[in-house]
Amino acid sequence: MKYKTIILALVTAANSFAQGVTDVHSHIITPEFVSSLEGEGRLMDEGFPLPKYDVTRHLQWMDEAGVQTSVLTLAAPQPSSAIVVRQANEAAARLKAEHPGRFLFCAALPLPDVDAAMREAIYALDTLKADGIKLATNVGGQYLGAPELDTLFSLLDERQAVVILHPHRPEPVNRQVMQQTPLAMQEYLSETTRAVANMISRNVLARYHRLKVVVPHCGAYLPLAVPRMKSLTAVMQANKMVGEIDWEANLSTLYYDLAGAHSPEVIRMLLTITTPAHLLYGSDYPYVAPQVLTQGLARMKQYLTDEPDLAPFREMILVQNARQLFTDPTPSPSP
Repeated sequence: MKYKTIILALVTAANSFAQGVTDVHSHIITPEFVSSLEGEGRLMDEGFPLPKYDVTRHLQWMDEAGVQTSVLTLAAPQPSSAIVVRQANEAAARLKAEHPGRFLFCAALPLPDVDAAMREAIYALDTLKADGIKLATNVGGQYLGAPELDTLFSLLDERQAVVILHPHRPEPVNRQVMQQTPLAMQEYLSETTRAVANMISRNVLARYHRLKVVVPHCGAYLPLAVPRMKSLTAVMQANKMVGEIDWEANLSTLYYDLAGAHSPEVIRMLLTITTPAHLLYGSDYPYVAPQVLTQGLARMKQYLTDEPDLAPFREMILVQNARQLFTDPTPSPSP
């Protein structure tokens, strides 16, 4: 009887673990990365200090919160050295190997050098078995959607890659505004929206439609920006400022993580431009205190249970969508 009880407990724990949440928005911060920034005097490039990262504490929080798997990406700012990028990617690959089922990772690239970025993407995807690629909204003013990045996007499209976006400090930036209104408070949302809009205006996402692109922080301002862009497209085209835009094809590649100020109202706004199959849980660990993240996830689980219009999508948002995103090459239905 004693052994049956133990076995039953293990099976119950395994089933519970199997249904654990997938977190698509967490960051790895390696010692080499921090040392390189310190040596260049860039530790405060993003306007606030980098948090410390420790895998033991990360796993402890995941276990306490009920998160089975976290997707790691390198934090901002962009390293100046391709060597540091490689070291960070290899560190993430080691964590994935050392903790099976607990970590995935999306590799950083040494932009703005497009050729070096393509070489690193091939190495990361083929040798390190990266689960995707992380792209900054801009690197030194080279914004996503710029024509010189088309060859990189073509390569990633051939691989049907998952691409996780993350805002970095805009270029140029108004230092006085940055001090009064820290980047994470507002500009990161503008920066994310700016980069995605820039890609849409050139049909980058429509042309490379096999990509699956994760937009962070509850989609930033896109639920407001997309209708405005659509309404102004005819005027812009009449003035030969933009060409034809395939809205359905562009938007169908986009997924949205719910890191940050999630709420039922925010999810309903996102559902004006996407489907429930494209919504994902994200934490932003370690930038937010673990206890705050745990409380936030519990609150999300509660309203995804209590709100009648959202309850059918609870397991999709918390578990299923991310698993399909990282294991199934077939795109989910278009918005």
